[in-house]
Amino acid sequence: MTGKPRRNDDLDQIDRRILSALQEDGRLTTNALADKVGLSPSPCWTRVKRLEESGVIEKYVAVLDHKVLGFNNVVFVEITLDKHDDRVLDQFGEALTRAPEVVEAYLVTGEYDYLAKVIVSGTDHYERFLRETLYRIPGIRQTRTTFGLRALKRSISVDPLKMP
Repeated sequence: MTGKPRRNDDLDQIDRRILSALQEDGRLTTNALADKVGLSPSPCWTRVKRLEESGVIEKYVAVLDHKVLGFNNVVFVEITLDKHDDRVLDQFGEALTRAPEVVEAYLVTGEYDYLAKVIVSGTDHYERFLRETLYRIPGIRQTRTTFGLRALKRSISVDPLKMP
């Protein structure tokens, strides 16, 4: 396959195997990855570089265990704003993403405007986050909080081998 993949349809089975293997272990050497997907190292390296350059592989990261770091609670916060013009949405979104406790944040459709995934050490930490960070961002009409009890599934991305 030549050119840069732009869509899911542009990825062949070897690309999907490479992506699946790297998603499982982003530290695989080129040789180990090539063995795993049934290629020799040089074409495997070329494919990985193409996948990186095209943006299919966005970045490589270390996934940290929040509990080991002392942050035992995952909190989902639904946030409704007073106004919905572009300036207000942009300013609020930027402020929300600067909060270190916020690990994911989405502008959403439905009954509220934003959904934030927040990591805290406990309820005292969450209260400090609300008072000292979230509630200091102008424009909030209301929030609703849900504490996660147990993660049933936790992934960074989809597995391209398992997606239709």
